[in-house]
Amino acid sequence: MSDDLDDLKAAMRAAMPTPDVARKAEDIALAQKNFAALQESRDAARQTSERPKPGLIRGVMNMIMRMNTRGALTATTALVALGLVVVVPDWQNAPRLTGPQPVVLESDDALADRSENRTRQVVEEQFATEAAPEVAAEPAPVEALEAESAPAPQEVQPSGALKREQVLGLTGSVASTDLEQGEGRVLTAPTSSVDAFVQPEANTEAFPDADPNPLKVTAEDPVSTFSIDVDTASYAVVRSSLMAGQLPPKEAVRIEEMVNYFPYDYAAPEGDAPFQPTVTVTGTPWNADTQLVHIAIQGENKSLTERPPLNLVFLIDTSGSMNAPAKLPLLKQSLALMLPELTERDSVAIVTYAGSAGQVLEPTPATDRTRILDALDRLDAGGSTAGQAGLQQAYAVAESMAEEGEVSRILLATDGDFNVGLSNPEALKDFIADKRESGTYLSVLGFGRGNLDDATMQALAQNGNGQAAYIDTLSEAQKVLVDQLSGALYPIANDVKIHVEFNPAAVAEYRLIGYETRALAREDFNNDAVDAGDIGAGHQVTALYEITPVGSPARLTDPLRYGEAELASDASELGFLKLRYKRPGEAQSELIEQPIVPGGQANAEMQFAAAIAGFAQLLRGNQYLGDWGYNDAIALANEARGVDAFGYRAEAVQLMRLAQSLQR
Repeated sequence: MSDDLDDLKAAMRAAMPTPDVARKAEDIALAQKNFAALQESRDAARQTSERPKPGLIRGVMNMIMRMNTRGALTATTALVALGLVVVVPDWQNAPRLTGPQPVVLESDDALADRSENRTRQVVEEQFATEAAPEVAAEPAPVEALEAESAPAPQEVQPSGALKREQVLGLTGSVASTDLEQGEGRVLTAPTSSVDAFVQPEANTEAFPDADPNPLKVTAEDPVSTFSIDVDTASYAVVRSSLMAGQLPPKEAVRIEEMVNYFPYDYAAPEGDAPFQPTVTVTGTPWNADTQLVHIAIQGENKSLTERPPLNLVFLIDTSGSMNAPAKLPLLKQSLALMLPELTERDSVAIVTYAGSAGQVLEPTPATDRTRILDALDRLDAGGSTAGQAGLQQAYAVAESMAEEGEVSRILLATDGDFNVGLSNPEALKDFIADKRESGTYLSVLGFGRGNLDDATMQALAQNGNGQAAYIDTLSEAQKVLVDQLSGALYPIANDVKIHVEFNPAAVAEYRLIGYETRALAREDFNNDAVDAGDIGAGHQVTALYEITPVGSPARLTDPLRYGEAELASDASELGFLKLRYKRPGEAQSELIEQPIVPGGQANAEMQFAAAIAGFAQLLRGNQYLGDWGYNDAIALANEARGVDAFGYRAEAVQLMRLAQSLQR
């Protein structure tokens, strides 16, 4: 009996195939390669100051969370099924071979539904806790590329990149699977037009801290001086908050940016001047005993054939804080919308920063859209925010592209979260002020909420002779980067300053509505060394003063016992307007001046501007509106809506209604 058992054991050993060591090594290598691909670590990790969290379980969970397509889940489940072989020894030492154990596979639909539910749960938990997003692996390093050694963009496509059709997708989650020679890769793009409005509760957001302009007594302080402002970021931030069901922070509401967000039908400039000011005095909607001085500036427009060639450097924040649907993915889509508006005379380069800065696309003709889009596709978020290094490299690239008669502009796209290098707005202001002398403009596009550093973005744009805008939806990207592209990129006047002197014989009190962050000292007006705002092609600027006529019962201050009786009695002029500006490339300013006279008829454009100014003051809790409220603002805006070709004015009325509901 014992001999029979020994013979049986020997026969079984002889029947067992000899292990193929080489094949086993190949299988292990392939499994590790596929695992690394799904972990987005095919390329070497970029050096970063953020230490990854260790642990096998964490790595496996990250891998599973990234498998959000049916194809990937089916492939990985099948791989597990093929590799599951169990050998169980007999309790009596009799070897027993067992084949692959049966594995019950879930259907594609069940796998996809379970993964989608889990992914949604994780995203909701992330927003609820305001935790920093975890990235399984750092993106590919971005080193400075030499033109002769740079690989063709179409040959490099790390996992996580967006395909061309995904870049322009408006809704849904687009995904595709590319399996070649045993390699698995999942490309996803969470691009939902609804997600763009989703925001966590404010955490580290920062806005410029400026008190509302005070009421001034004309006899004591008759002069008001400020820099013009064509930024529109505040309106989009306000909209983002209201659409998320929250009232915006009061300091986020900049009245002039709210008013200047809308296009107006102002008089076009005549003659050689690049813009035309128009001044009208009308009644104040919220106070029958005061008046509004409405100053409207219309810049000349330029067609594509009239404007100079453009050297454009995309400076893109790819740090870890940009890892959210309304940040880097929306940023890619926004810049992709812009490319068809550029011509063969324009050039584009791309610089990124995250932990370290690097040039990922050398200067390329704007018509080579495939190459530019491929470079955008390769971008992923991860690492700390080395803003200083990115700015330095972007300026170096822009200077290398500059040619006589061309316009060079850096377009910084970020959430404003600078935490490596210069991060203080004042320090950034000094750095940019030194660099603007090179003739390169700097504009800023803000993305995302929760850690939006609006104060830093404003400091950069104002001192870089550029514009600041906030992109919360693709519709806003269309407005800023397509419909109003000429104004955003091509300057027609630099350092534009407004100086108003009110006549104390006619005006007892006045206040400038908005422009708190643009105030200038009286002596700055004639000093050409003092920086101010810039006007782009086709830009419009609106400024509003509320004035109290002499003798009006609306006066809030008592007349002086001594001095006012000796004021000039000529009240034919309410005041005098002066504007200074420089033509691009010139160091000496030119002067425009005209008197401000009483009388005038308010048209729909002025009434709508007043309605938006009133709406913004309501959001800030302004003390000068009396009983005038949201119903009055809504009625005035509807009455003056006029031709609303893009629907911006109708949207403003809806936002007024939302704000009214949230304040109850």
